[in-house]
This record gives sequence, structure tokens and C-alpha cells, in this order.
Amino acid sequence: MTNPFNIHMTGVGGQGIGLLSQTLLRAVDCAGIRAIAVDTHGLAQRGGMVVSRIRMGENVFSPLIMAHGADLVLGMEIHEALRGAHTALKKNGILCYLNVAWQPLAVRLGQADSVAETQIKTVCEEMDARAFCVDAETIDDPRMQNMALIGTIAANKLIPGVDMNHYRQALKDLLAGPVLDKNLALLESYGKGAAPGPG
Repeated sequence: MTNPFNIHMTGVGGQGIGLLSQTLLRAVDCAGIRAIAVDTHGLAQRGGMVVSRIRMGENVFSPLIMAHGADLVLGMEIHEALRGAHTALKKNGILCYLNVAWQPLAVRLGQADSVAETQIKTVCEEMDARAFCVDAETIDDPRMQNMALIGTIAANKLIPGVDMNHYRQALKDLLAGPVLDKNLALLESYGKGAAPGPG
């Protein structure tokens, strides 16, 4: 891969964004593609915002992504998805996000409104971006909702050069036992296909 491909992941502490980032990075490595990554945890243990970034390509020397420089933005919940679209998503990029809401403090205090999918649709239209809204409400354990994102990424080939076998191998490298089995089952379920959401 000669041209860099930038992935920006954003979510809330406790959602499993660390495993999401590690799985994607390991899958990229399994595909034989050079990549570097960085995590910004902030107040993750208190429900604060968590951001991870992966940059792929032969001529990539820093994990930092400039504003509106992400080819793919992954949102672990709808408020962070909108934030990522506003700050990180490049024109003609891709936004893939979970349709779950972990309300930020300002929303809980009544100082801001909850995000609606129409807002995400508007941003994506302005950016000429594609959006995939992933239904994860039926997944009981929020720490496993990241598998819904990875399955959707695999089904729609959103990361160039990386396929389902690479994601499977990445999980096998990182997990074991019943935890691996449950995560693989979710990955396979969502990997069968996903319909695009707004945008």
C-alpha cells in the first residue's frame, strides 16, 4: 500500500475501544500492511472520551492524523460518531458507527440535546461521505459491541487489503477460550453483510 489510509476511532471508556483498536491493528499486520497506531485514553475509566488512531501505508511515519484527514471514522456511539465526523472525517470518507447512545455529561445535565441520526446524515451529505449505521442494541454486553463494527468493516471491505480471515486471526491472537468464541460468533454474524445507514 503506497497511499496512506487513516482510521480514527472514537468512543467512551468501557466500550471496548482498546480491543477494537488492537484487533484492527493486528488484522492489518496479518494482511502484511505496515501500520502504526496511538491511543488517547483521557478520562476513560470515568466514561470519558477515548480516541485511537491507525495509519496504514509504506510512507507513514507518525500515528497522528490531521483534522479532517481520516479515510475511515469509527464511532462506538452516536454522540462520538458525530464528533468524529465533524473533526476527523475527510471529504469522500466513510463513517461507520454504532446506533447506541452513552450520553455525555452535558446531555445528562440538560445543557445539550441528544444527537439524532438526521444530524449525522446532514454532516455526511456535506462531506460527500458514506455512512454505515450498525445496529448493536441487541448485544447485551456493551464491551462486545466492537465486534459489530469489525464485522461491518469486514463485510463491506472498508479497510483496503484486509479481509475476514485477517480479522479472525487477529482475534485468535488476542483472545482465548469462551471469550474468543463469543467474539468470533458476533464477528461472523455481522460479517455476513450490513446495509448502509444515512449518507
